[in-house]
Amino acid sequence: MNQTEQRPKRSLAEWVTFSIATLILTVIVGLVCYTWVNDKHEPPILSVTNKEKIREVDGQFYVPFEIINTGGETAESVQIIAELKINNQVAETGEQQIDFLSRSEKEEGAFVFSTDPRKGQLTLRVASYKSP
Repeated sequence: MNQTEQRPKRSLAEWVTFSIATLILTVIVGLVCYTWVNDKHEPPILSVTNKEKIREVDGQFYVPFEIINTGGETAESVQIIAELKINNQVAETGEQQIDFLSRSEKEEGAFVFSTDPRKGQLTLRVASYKSP
């Protein structure tokens, strides 16, 4: 008997399959490492801005807005408040609730007023949010 057994050589199909599987595994491990290194571990940072010009339809004034989360974590139950002051008196207020904003996510909406916001001072602000 021959002490050294010879293994059969691998076929081209086996080498191609092995190479593809190795490439896929390398890409997955690389993406996991990249995500882990670049992941932001900071709380939500929320900012709200007027998106477009105020428009009037049937005596109602629509104030479009955009909110964005530039922080690292998701925010739930985001509350946005709009306050319209005319002659230093609060004339109208509005409130919006966004269910959740993940990081780098944007949402749009609009506040509706019966008084023209261009005749006073309009303030949009984030009032609160909840951590998931």
